Amino acid sequence: MRFPEPVRNADDHGTPVWARTKRRSGGGGGGFVGFIVTLLALFGVLTAVLGIKERSLAEGGAMMDGWITAGVDQGKKLIGQAPEAAEVAADKAGAAAERTGDALEAGAATTAEKLKAE
Repeated sequence: MRFPEPVRNADDHGTPVWARTKRRSGGGGGGFVGFIVTLLALFGVLTAVLGIKERSLAEGGAMMDGWITAGVDQGKKLIGQAPEAAEVAADKAGAAAERTGDALEAGAATTAEKLKAE
């Protein structure tokens, strides 16, 4: 079947309308939505597997609740240790800066003495 010329040359393209590839917009929203859908699908599969393994969805859910609680508790411990670790790192950085300043000062004094001797 042949199409009339105006249909073939719609939008001033040389290819027929049905042969053109459709391009999707490059928006980042589709990737985020796909990621969320994938996470939900994985959560559903995990729930089903644990329900079969434990022979009850309630027991499988309780197992997942235990995992989530352990993860939250570990996160709280790490967050609680963060200020202490930052303070130790700041002290070490301050000591290193002080030693560097002392070394530069000693090097400058030595250089000044050598220049005076010449």
